[in-house]
This record gives sequence, C-alpha cells and structure tokens, in this order.
Amino acid sequence: MEQVALIGLGVMGASLVRNIERNGYSAVVYNRTASVTDKFLQDYGSGNFTKAESLEDVVHKLKAPRTIILMVPAGAPVDDVLDNILPLLSKGDIVVDGGNSYFKDTIIREKRCKEKGVCFVGMGVSGGEEGALLGPSIMPGGEKEACMKILPMLEKISAKVDGPCTAYIGKDGSGHFVKMVHNGIEYGDMQLIAEGYDLLKRIGGFTNEELQKTFSEWNKGVLSSFLIEITAKIFEKREGNDYLVDKIVDSAGQKGTGRWTASLALELGIPIPTLASAVDARGLSSRKSERVDASKILSPGAQKQSFDKKTLAQKVHDALYAAKILTYAQGWDLMKAASLEWSWDLNLSELARIWKGGCIIRAQFLDRIEKAYKNNPSLPHLLYDPSLREDVVSRLPNLREIVSASALSGIPALSLSTALGYYDSYRSSVLPQNLTQAQRDFFGAHTYQRLDKEGVFHTEWS
Repeated sequence: MEQVALIGLGVMGASLVRNIERNGYSAVVYNRTASVTDKFLQDYGSGNFTKAESLEDVVHKLKAPRTIILMVPAGAPVDDVLDNILPLLSKGDIVVDGGNSYFKDTIIREKRCKEKGVCFVGMGVSGGEEGALLGPSIMPGGEKEACMKILPMLEKISAKVDGPCTAYIGKDGSGHFVKMVHNGIEYGDMQLIAEGYDLLKRIGGFTNEELQKTFSEWNKGVLSSFLIEITAKIFEKREGNDYLVDKIVDSAGQKGTGRWTASLALELGIPIPTLASAVDARGLSSRKSERVDASKILSPGAQKQSFDKKTLAQKVHDALYAAKILTYAQGWDLMKAASLEWSWDLNLSELARIWKGGCIIRAQFLDRIEKAYKNNPSLPHLLYDPSLREDVVSRLPNLREIVSASALSGIPALSLSTALGYYDSYRSSVLPQNLTQAQRDFFGAHTYQRLDKEGVFHTEWS
C-alpha cells in the first residue's frame, strides 16, 4: 500500500487525509498538539492511519522517497514546519503545501527546498470541509516531475466532472496563484449574490420563503452553481419560528486571499474592479457600529423604486448572470497576465474544467469558459467569445436597470455597479484619460502621446 504523511489535523487536514486513506493509501498523521492527533485516531483509528509522535517520527515512519502533505495555516507555520523537517529529509522527497499560502512565498520555499534536493509543491485545495473529504478541486504547482508523481493520488481523491478535477498547473507558485484567483472570483460571486438578495428584499419585499423559491428556481438554469444552491438552502433554515439568516450580524470576515488577489492585480496593472469591490464590501461591512451611527445622520437622498415581484426577479437574475460572467472574465484576464509575467503557460481552458466540480465557485457556465478557451487558446478576453458575449449583451438592459434602481433607491450595489462600469470601459474606443494625461503633464511633466502625430510630447501649460 502506498504511503503518505499528513501534518496538520485541523478541519481541512483531517478531512483530506481521510479522503486519501479511503482511496487506498496508508497515512502517517501528525499534529503539533498531540491531543488533536489522539482525538483523530479515536474517531477514525479503524483506518490505515499511523500516529507520529514528532516530525522526526513522521520521517522515520515513511519509506523514501517520501511524500509529506502540510495542512497548516499559511505564513509562519509553514516555514516553522519546513525549518524543522527539511534537515531530516532525503533527496527526492516531496513536501506538499496544501494550505492557502501566498504564491510568492511558495516560490521562495520551492527554491529553498531545491537546494536540499527536496521537491516542494504548492497545492491549492478548494471545496471546504466537505470537498476535502468527498472530492475537492486540486491545483498542484511546482516542479513538473514531482507534481506528476503525486498526480495519480490527486486524481483519485479529487472531485470528478468530465474527469478528475485536478491537473498539473505549472511551475513554482502557479498552483497557489490560481487558488488565490479562485478565491478572488469567489469573493466577487458571493458579493453579487448578496446584492441581488438585498435588492429583492428591500425593493421587492421578498420574504425568506419567496427568496428560497426564487434561488431554487435560478439553480435550475444558467445560474446553476454551488453558491446559488447553498443560498437557497440558507433561506429555509429556521430556529424555532425565526429564520437564521435574519439573526446573523451583517459583518463579513475574510482571510486574506481576496486582498492578495486585488493587490496582485494592481501590481500587474490588470483591472479587476468587481473582485476588488467585493473585498471593499466586506471591509465596509466590518465597520458595523460606524454604519449604525452614520445611518442616523446621513440622508439617502433616495427615490422609492417599484417593480412587481416577477419582473424584479427576472431583472435581478439577468443582472446577476451578466455580472457573473464579467467577474469571471476579470479573473481569467488576471490569470492570463500572470501566466505571461512568470512564464507559467497556464492552460486557461483546463482551469475552467477542474473548477467544474469540488470547488466553491463550481458552476454550470464554467463549461462555457472551458469551451471558449479550448476553441481559441489565445482568446484576448472572454468577451471575445461570441456565445459568452451574447449572454452578456442580451442581459445588459436589465443589468443597467438594476444598477440604476439600486442607485436611485440608495441601496448599495458595489459589485453589480463595477461589473457594468468594467463592461462599459472595456467596450469604449475612447475614454476620458486624455484629460488625465494632460493633467499629469501639467503638474508633473509626465508627457503624453498624440492622435495626430507620432512621438512623445510635453507642453508648458501655463
């Protein structure tokens, strides 16, 4: 029986190693807190698990070449494990970081391990606790030979939609990078859904029962996705006579991957306004006490909007779908730019395929993205695909109306608004940045180019 080790028996680590063992592998398990390991073995000790008492014991109980998976929090904990285990390893051993590490840290760690003859794989894992146990989407990046050695195991434990939801992503930090962008898209998708919910509730007066029926119906069509599915389920959860969703404080947390995505996009000069606005929306939501105070002194200056419920539901549906396509387009644009920047040669079609199952953003229309890049691997942008472009264009009137209604009502719709603004900016052959460049030249002599002649120019404006 093939053997692996897993270090870090938190929710994700415990679920993933059970998945690995269920698929025909024996596993050495270790957690820094011994009681966590003991509890795991107490609950699942009937499987092919062996307890390790220390990192030295982990290495001792594995046959070389070893495969050791780290499922520890990103940042210093990963480096702490590496500091202690790297001197114990042999040439050809493979260390796999399955956490949400920042991809530039992964690049540094891979180089460090390579100096010792040890292979380091940065592996994105998406799907939460249930996905880790039953089949996640898995994104391994690093030295190709090492990734291909562990790929048979990853194919067995991953979700299955048109094949295993895993594939070799590319060299060094590419696996963790695409997982980061996955999470950035996830932020955008979740925020769009939240804004749609808010508009249905505040403009349309939808009850939780009506919201549940609406989202369940939406999940049967083009919006079919994991996030729409669980949203419908959330609206039916009760505690006694009360709906649970109405008891939850409207302050959203975040672990950093969304911020990393927005920051990296700024670094590369790639606009992802809908993904970035979703990060901003969570930040604003966290200022709960300030918002409560502000609501008492700041007038909305709003106009009541009126729609019948059926009409409003259709308009929000169309706005949500158009904005969803534009959000995913921004994510793919960022991955394309990063692939060029770091020479990763990312397969943009394959990324859509492995995200069709297991992961949080799994959605029916990912099949369309897969086919778009398969038909044209050098597609400049998702909106250049005729089918997806038509999906957006045909729903634009409703997206415009919903964004207008939200603005007139004084109901925030940061991500829906930025999705529309992104579309209108991208389709415009002329933008007002000629004035911006003139201003830059006026106060900073930054120069400018002209439409009527070649060259670089500077003007003494005053």
